[in-house]
Amino acid sequence: MVLPAAGQPPAEQSPHTIASLRSKRRRTSIRIIALGSAFPVLVLAIWQLAGYLGWIDTLFLPTPTAILESLWGLIASGDMTTHLGISLGRAAAGFALGGSLGLVFGILTGFSRKSEIFLDPTVQILRMIPHLAIAPLIILWFGFGETSKVLIIAKGAFFPLYINTFLGIRRVDNKLVEVSGVLQYSRFQQITKLIIPSALPGILMGLRLSLAVSWLGLVVAELIGSQSGVGFLINLAKQSSLTEQIFVGVLVFAVVGMLVDLFVRTLERRLLKWRDTYKG
Repeated sequence: MVLPAAGQPPAEQSPHTIASLRSKRRRTSIRIIALGSAFPVLVLAIWQLAGYLGWIDTLFLPTPTAILESLWGLIASGDMTTHLGISLGRAAAGFALGGSLGLVFGILTGFSRKSEIFLDPTVQILRMIPHLAIAPLIILWFGFGETSKVLIIAKGAFFPLYINTFLGIRRVDNKLVEVSGVLQYSRFQQITKLIIPSALPGILMGLRLSLAVSWLGLVVAELIGSQSGVGFLINLAKQSSLTEQIFVGVLVFAVVGMLVDLFVRTLERRLLKWRDTYKG
């Protein structure tokens, strides 16, 4: 085998090799999707069969086909599109408020010991208050309008991003900071070239958890005195004993939450592809 001379780049891969690698990645992706889908498909098949054979009471546990029919009816009428759009808007507004504050406070306490001493005890006390405990107070203060719903969501979005940003900054190896001092990095260079990239895995994990908790906070906000949104559809279905529609609401919450989480995981892979971590 002839090695390239010193200073010369290695030979480029042939089109055939590139096509082979892409084909291999495609087959791997198909296998992963098939393996991940096997168990849910099996559960749905058993569930459908049990309902068809009368082993379960379909009034309380409707079959998957009945749930899909109800979902299609809501989509065809336009109700699902309208209420899902309202729910997504609320979740986005709450996350934007709570997540941005969590990021700012996490950076502030992460970089400043004095800020940590001053702010962190109060934040930790507030973090221990459950959504369902604080929601009635927020509604009492701000009424049943959009403000109370956004604040309930923001309350949940704040803490995961705050904690993970703070921990991500504080877990940066101090030896790296000392080396940056030897290299005569300015404070700005230390932050942008060392601390933020090193803390990025923690910040992205906080982002992922914050989005998840925002979606959970949306459920709480909409199940308490809402006149629109997916949670309102669930409440309306409960009052009308439409079990299929309740399952539709739960399914929509689950699928949208999974898609949001998938987006953040894709973002993580792109921004953190420099890491060499254990894949299992």
